[in-house]
Amino acid sequence: MTDELGARLKTYEGRAAAVAGTGRDPVNEPMIRHWCEAMGDTNPAYEGPDAIAPPTMLQAWTMGGLSGHTGRTGAYDELFDLLDEAGCTSVVATDCEQEYLRPLRPGDEVTFDAVIESVSERKTTKLGTGYFVTTRMDVRVGPDLVGTHRFRILKYAPARPKGKPEEKRARRPRPVINRDNAGFWEGVRRHRLLIQRCTDCGTLRHPWLPGCNACGGPDWDTVEASGEGTVYSYVVMHHPPFPAFDPPYAVGLIELAEGVRIVSNVVGVPYDKVRIGLPVRLEFRRYDEPQPHGDELGGDGSGGDPLVLPVFRVQEGREGEAG
Repeated sequence: MTDELGARLKTYEGRAAAVAGTGRDPVNEPMIRHWCEAMGDTNPAYEGPDAIAPPTMLQAWTMGGLSGHTGRTGAYDELFDLLDEAGCTSVVATDCEQEYLRPLRPGDEVTFDAVIESVSERKTTKLGTGYFVTTRMDVRVGPDLVGTHRFRILKYAPARPKGKPEEKRARRPRPVINRDNAGFWEGVRRHRLLIQRCTDCGTLRHPWLPGCNACGGPDWDTVEASGEGTVYSYVVMHHPPFPAFDPPYAVGLIELAEGVRIVSNVVGVPYDKVRIGLPVRLEFRRYDEPQPHGDELGGDGSGGDPLVLPVFRVQEGREGEAG
């Protein structure tokens, strides 16, 4: 069947979403400080007379706030109007990618151009049927390109629930796998929890990053986690309900014996028995059975493959050790 809407949406590829946009504020030390405090990032490169801005702040300098920014065109709004009219009224962000060409420093005046880079063919996901839309923003200081930000959303018509008990259980959303974290997920597939290690200063880091957040070194190798850890913090998820999950359940911030922290499920005790300080042990769980076809939200190319995830089991007989 011909996808007439998809053909119309494709005509927006390459159209400008913003032209000669200007950052609301120059790169500045207060915003850098607030960002670092929120992220818990104590890298000395982000303070002092020779400070640079954290690279991951790239998009922050282009955001227009509630009043918007100059340079915006109508192309993006037109695209969304077409999707809304077709019933694709819901939206979810799926992933973003950034490339950094040079550091930003306090005083830099940022400008940017944005383009609708691609619109996918119609896709059916567990959330519903719709289209992935990718925009690319080129960020400059003067004539120099300093970074690129790609942002991808799914604009979709929500799936309508069908009858219940006889239906197959919904599959879990797949992780977004990219060039920066592919090694981590390959390790998980082989039941190994790999931690990045900077080969310049030896600092361990998680989640995986393209460079060291301690010394800025780009080179790294990995060490395998022992699997021992403790619950550093946790939340109990009650809402929103999602067919692939059975709330309530506990999600913990686990401090590994190696000193880094990872977010994962805490299993082995009822959700209301989880406590800060509980000793836990890594195990790997397999979710979902292979299916012959179907598009998955996340774009990891796994198709119908089962999903393997690391979880942390409270060590038997030690539930009472936490304070």
